[in-house]
Amino acid sequence: MPQAGDAAPGFSLPDQDGNTLTLSQFAGKNVVLYFYPKDDTPGCTVEACNFRDEHSALEAAGAVVLGVSADSTARHRKFATKFDLPFPLLADTEHTLCEAYGAWGEKSLYGRKFLGIIRSTFLIGPDGKVKQVWPKVKVDGHVAEVLAALGAKAGASSAPVKKASTKKAAAKKAPAGKVARPAAPAVKKAPVAKKTGARSARTKQASAVKKPVSRSAVKKTGRKPR
Repeated sequence: MPQAGDAAPGFSLPDQDGNTLTLSQFAGKNVVLYFYPKDDTPGCTVEACNFRDEHSALEAAGAVVLGVSADSTARHRKFATKFDLPFPLLADTEHTLCEAYGAWGEKSLYGRKFLGIIRSTFLIGPDGKVKQVWPKVKVDGHVAEVLAALGAKAGASSAPVKKASTKKAAAKKAPAGKVARPAAPAVKKAPVAKKTGARSARTKQASAVKKPVSRSAVKKTGRKPR
């Protein structure tokens, strides 16, 4: 693995658009060459999006970002399109560049050992020499470390995220110059009794009083109808 002060190994590899990129074409600029295991996997996606979010700050610091993995150009293109990545992804399908930078080696996962890309980053200076090496990258805070090495500060990705409840509360504030008044409580109207029900009740009472007594009832009781 190259160390600070060593000449950076050159390369000539295609990016996601099929363009062949070389280290020499970036002479006079800082190059952030970062190696990652695989496209569209959790850690690699977070790392790529962090570089994307700070891309303007990295460019302002005079740096070019280049991602490298063993994925094909087609997979790179799909990954870059999905997450709107503004920098090239080099397809090192034969992992020759990974080996040149010592980013290819034995890894272990759940007790299983295998060969693969070791997440690492190299900052190459304008003179083509390695300025700084991050051999075993931890994704969280890594882009801020790269910016610090370039003498720049993190921008978009380091900004605090406002809570949604705060935004909603701000949206409900009354416009300037106007005093919000509390809304008057709603007055409930008493239910109005249906006239039809009252009339039907009186009709039933009247019919009960005026109903004539039958003759059979008179014979049984001996009373005359009123």
